[in-house]
Amino acid sequence: MQIVIVSNRPWNENIVPEVQARTRAQITYLSRREDVTCERLAELSPEWVFFPHWSYIIPADVYENFRCVIFHMTDLPYGRGGSPLQNLIVRGVYETQVTALRCVQEIDAGPVYMKRPLSLWGTAEEIYLRAAEVIKEMMISIVRDNLTPVPQEGEPVMFQRRHPKEGDLSACHSIAEVFDYIRMLDADGYPPAFLNAGPLHLAFSRASRTTDSIIADVCITMRTTDVGTNHGKEDDDEKENSGRSGASR
Repeated sequence: MQIVIVSNRPWNENIVPEVQARTRAQITYLSRREDVTCERLAELSPEWVFFPHWSYIIPADVYENFRCVIFHMTDLPYGRGGSPLQNLIVRGVYETQVTALRCVQEIDAGPVYMKRPLSLWGTAEEIYLRAAEVIKEMMISIVRDNLTPVPQEGEPVMFQRRHPKEGDLSACHSIAEVFDYIRMLDADGYPPAFLNAGPLHLAFSRASRTTDSIIADVCITMRTTDVGTNHGKEDDDEKENSGRSGASR
C-alpha cells in the first residue's frame, strides 16, 4: 500500500516511521508546494493522501483524483475556515475536536472520517505537537479500518482567517486575555502577540501566568511601516478553499 503524507511543518515528518510501521504501508513524505501535483501523485499511485498540516490550496485535480484527507482543529461543521486554533481560543474554547475529513471544493465541508478530542492548553507550538500525535493515531485508524466518511451534520459556523495586526495586545481587557493572545501565537511561523510603544515594537513569547501578572520573553525591534508585521507570517495565508488542512494551521 502506498500512502502520501503532505505537510509544511517539520514536526509531522517525525510521525512517518510509526505510521509506516503500524500500517505496513510505503510512505512518501512531501513538504514542498511544487511537489503536490496530480502528476507527482500519479507516479506514486497512493491509496491515501493525508494533509496533517498544509498552508496552501490543494489543486482541484489532486483532491478530485486522489483520496485526500485533511485535518481541521474544530468540531465541524462548527468552525469552518481559517486560523481555527486562534479563533477557538479568543472565543474562550479550550477543548476541541480534531476532525478528519475528505477534501472537497467547499471550505471544510467534506464528509467526516472521524473526530478525536484535543486540549488547547499550552503554547501554540505545544498544541500543534499534541495535535500531530492525535492526527498520527487518526491516520493509522483510517488506514487500518479503511473508513468511509459520512456527511457533516448541523449548521455550519464560519471562522475568518486572522491577520497579524489582530495580535495587538492593546486590544485585550484582562490578564487572562493577554495570556491567551501570547500563547495562541507562540509557534514557529506565526507573527507573535505584540505591543507598539512609540518607535518600538515589542513581541511576546514564552508566557507564564500568575493570578494577576504575566512573565514573558520580549523581543524589541524598531517598528516597520505596517503595525504588527515585524515578525513572522500567518500560517494559513493562502487558505481560500477546502483544499487545505487546518489542524495543524
